Amino acid sequence: MKLDIREIREIIPHRFPFLLIDKVVECEPNQRLVAVKNVSVNEQFFVGHFPNEKIMPGVLIVEAMAQAACIYFYYSKNMQGKNLVYYLAKVTAKFHAPVVPGDQLKIEVTTLKLMPKAGFLRTQAFVEEKLVAQAQIGFSIRDAIVKN
Repeated sequence: MKLDIREIREIIPHRFPFLLIDKVVECEPNQRLVAVKNVSVNEQFFVGHFPNEKIMPGVLIVEAMAQAACIYFYYSKNMQGKNLVYYLAKVTAKFHAPVVPGDQLKIEVTTLKLMPKAGFLRTQAFVEEKLVAQAQIGFSIRDAIVKN
């Protein structure tokens, strides 16, 4: 299964400038998800994050991995049509190389453990075939309260 930006926006609540997934190129529920973030020189965070040597902040790489993980959980637990709120419980991350403007970040998500309303997932981020970051992400969800 593939998802474009419109479909991603229906699943997770993030919006510009904090929506960090551009598309999902592969999603096999309970198996694996592959998402893409195109890193542009026009990103707002580059204005202040090392302006003379632009590097994508590690915390935003982890956020992109967490957003991909939420999409993976959404399909793995068959939660289509539900409004959900995600809470990050635990993140253990390692960074191996910088991500710079012009890079395409490919994020892979696989299962460590899934429970009814929580999960522990393994995420890896690549630029081309080079591993640039990895994280184990724990999180939980609840139904969103929709106000009129």
